[in-house]
Amino acid sequence: MEIRNAFIDHPDQPTAQELESALGPAAEAWQQLIEWLAREHGVVGQEWKSFSPKFGWTLKLKLKKRTIVHLGPCAGAFHAAFILGDRAVVAAKTAALPKPVLTAIEGARRYAEGTGVRFTIRNSADLSGIQRLAEIKIAY
Repeated sequence: MEIRNAFIDHPDQPTAQELESALGPAAEAWQQLIEWLAREHGVVGQEWKSFSPKFGWTLKLKLKKRTIVHLGPCAGAFHAAFILGDRAVVAAKTAALPKPVLTAIEGARRYAEGTGVRFTIRNSADLSGIQRLAEIKIAY
């Protein structure tokens, strides 16, 4: 079953309290990923976007002007979505990534912007493969 964005039809950017309430136990993993990207890779740019009320709100984490990952808050979890260029896909396929991450990349759709892949994060244990994929995205 698809986990939906927690802020569908929400007119305004979610507040910190609304975000923490929606994420529930996944709030710790959300914060860990953001802090890790900032500390280890200088990914400090943040931009909330709502492309349409029916899709909800997402947080874009950026390195300068380049978007590294889109985070979509859900009830008790969040989505981490990457758009990978061709070189990043090749690097990911040869990297020591967890099997579910490689399977997702293999089955992902290719768009003009790149290969779009999305993962659901429920807790900190789900972050290791995502962090490695973020490093690949940053490198390529």
